[in-house]
Amino acid sequence: MRLLAPLPAVLALASSCAFAQNDEATAKLAQQKNCLACHAADKKMVGPSYQDVAKKYAGQKDAVTALTTKVIKGGAGVWGPVPMPPQAVSEAEARQLVQWILKQK
Repeated sequence: MRLLAPLPAVLALASSCAFAQNDEATAKLAQQKNCLACHAADKKMVGPSYQDVAKKYAGQKDAVTALTTKVIKGGAGVWGPVPMPPQAVSEAEARQLVQWILKQK
């Protein structure tokens, strides 16, 4: 009788748990950095929903880099007349947030 799961299954579960913990930490970071004042996961507020951003940039190779820069420096004109001001985040935080946003499908 085999009681242990195969190694690939164990690794997949561990990876899944690590991603879930990282996603939870990133959601908290988004809250701490006031991203949720203008954005929601599934509906437009002042800015686009995270789901809309993920759909718009799906498959674009440079999306993480471009959006990380936009979070740090701000941007205008892509989602309407309201500009997004520069955000007080480090490059690492911006990249983490963008990677999380792009998974919101």
